[in-house]
Amino acid sequence: MLTAAAPAALALAIGVALLAGGLAAIRSSGARPGIGRRLAGARQVAVGTLLDPDVAASLPRRPVRTAGRIRCPEPFVTPDGDRLVAYHRDVEVALPDGNWRNIERLRETRSFELWDHDGWMTVDPAQAAEPLLVLPRIWDGAVAELDEGYRPAIERLAAEGAAPTRARATTRMLSVVDRLLVLAEVQLSSSGAPSLVAPRGGYLISNLDLDAAMRLLGGPHRERLLAGSAATAIGMVGILIGLALAAVALVSGG
Repeated sequence: MLTAAAPAALALAIGVALLAGGLAAIRSSGARPGIGRRLAGARQVAVGTLLDPDVAASLPRRPVRTAGRIRCPEPFVTPDGDRLVAYHRDVEVALPDGNWRNIERLRETRSFELWDHDGWMTVDPAQAAEPLLVLPRIWDGAVAELDEGYRPAIERLAAEGAAPTRARATTRMLSVVDRLLVLAEVQLSSSGAPSLVAPRGGYLISNLDLDAAMRLLGGPHRERLLAGSAATAIGMVGILIGLALAAVALVSGG
């Protein structure tokens, strides 16, 4: 015979299962909803407007989103002739167990001025959160196609019994010709001069407009993101219902 607490237990079990499944689906979709909420939820303020100390002092104590172009007197130049202020490259290999192992993590940056026609503020992309919110260049192929410089790492993994089966390289760049969105905190110096500083976790920097950045943050598997979000929401409702039924059962002594 069912007790009054049985429906509560069932609702809680279903809610927890849906919540766990939904969160797993969101993770597997490649989406980054937390970053998306931070970027889209921030107030957008022009660079020149931030230079007004009165405006800067009146801003809420949270990061703002500002847009501008790059001005950098000494960018670094790639062999392909790209003039950059940030270059992130990660080379990974797939192991027999299906996991990926990073064998190279290259980061090269230059400080630059984020400017519009009303002024400029300095940004150091070495303090950027990862990943840079740009369309990545991805190479995927056989391990044998990697440069000879990666051979020692490949041989070391093979000696450990984890011979790589595939490789990929992901490159993200910020070019001097890009227009950027930067999520940053505004800080006033002792003299009252405003400046941009990295928020907790680093600057969020994108060379895409906001809509395109949000699509990128939605991940490559949008259907999983939507299904996971729906399952998470339903799961939370199920948990709340289960808790309410448990409270009723406790009060009624069932």
